[in-house]
Amino acid sequence: MKRRSLVVNGAALAAAGWIAPLRAQPSVIKFGQSASLSGGQAGYGKDVRDGILAAFNAANKADPKGPRFELMTLDDAGDKERCKTNVKQLVDSGVTALVGLTSGAAAEICMPFAEEQRVVVLGTASGNMGIRDDKWTMAYHVRTGYDDEYQRMLSYIKSFNMQRLGYVHLKDTSAANQAAMTKALKAVGLEMTVSVPLDRNAKSFDAEVRKLLDARLDCVLFTTNAQPVLDIMSGMALGGYPGFYFASSFAGQTLIDAMANKGRSVIMSQVVPRPGSVSAPVVKRCQDDLAALGGGARIGFTSLEGYIAGRVAIEAAKAGSAKSGTQLSRTRFQEALSELNVDLGGYRVHFTSQKLGGSHFVDVVAIDRTGRIIG
Repeated sequence: MKRRSLVVNGAALAAAGWIAPLRAQPSVIKFGQSASLSGGQAGYGKDVRDGILAAFNAANKADPKGPRFELMTLDDAGDKERCKTNVKQLVDSGVTALVGLTSGAAAEICMPFAEEQRVVVLGTASGNMGIRDDKWTMAYHVRTGYDDEYQRMLSYIKSFNMQRLGYVHLKDTSAANQAAMTKALKAVGLEMTVSVPLDRNAKSFDAEVRKLLDARLDCVLFTTNAQPVLDIMSGMALGGYPGFYFASSFAGQTLIDAMANKGRSVIMSQVVPRPGSVSAPVVKRCQDDLAALGGGARIGFTSLEGYIAGRVAIEAAKAGSAKSGTQLSRTRFQEALSELNVDLGGYRVHFTSQKLGGSHFVDVVAIDRTGRIIG
């Protein structure tokens, strides 16, 4: 039998039910992430990654015939240059977008490359203001920035008539963060008593502790990862510091967990609902999806932030695929993202072509001496 006849007859047999037709395989949509899976920010990076994976895993199970969502994560150990190398590798491998980078400073130095390649950087788990500059057209944020966090914390400080303020921040982050702090201080009529930059990977913070103690402060505000906060708090306790501590969302769930053994309290700004909230269904869904993921993943502020970024990536990918009818392109993904307005269950994310910040949600929580959220 000639090959052409075989093909024709094969088609006829398939139509008659003698040969099962081949089923179309679900398309695979790949996202890339550079995260701090080792080093001082390892807990933070793993939580963000777990949240994204939980969202992807749940979506894949819910619709077996739909597109399959995959996450390729590379470890950058919180190092900017490693993140930059990872991002290039991920983009060159063909990922649709980058999601859940875990260092704002690293994301900032990656933005020129992302702009050149026209690849979306979605849901960076940082309030870094440098990646929120209007010149970046590919950076989409599922959480608010430090500007909103600073305004909320400083309003709280003002209401309790605290006057002598210390600000501890990472020296390798954008000057835009300092500008946001200055603007927030001016808005509430306060001045910074002392500003202390530090190296996040330093072995000792004794010099910074001494500078803060010498300033005789009412409160100290931190915009750092958790470990410097913990080390400096310990040093200041030994020095007899009687004041308050405030930390931005950057300190993450790691700081909250560590407070259980410290016997001290801290006030934190948070940019997602509280993990124990009963008024936000997204919290319960995240908890269930993390449990289904397994591997010890658990809900906290940081994993919830990653989960929200993952859910937003899914919503945009589905919308883009439905309109394109073909393999989802980077361009179509961005177009869909720019039209996205979704309530994930008590947490709304709304983008437009002119508004790349999808949320301005900020909460202030108090962590007591046993690590419990009390207010």
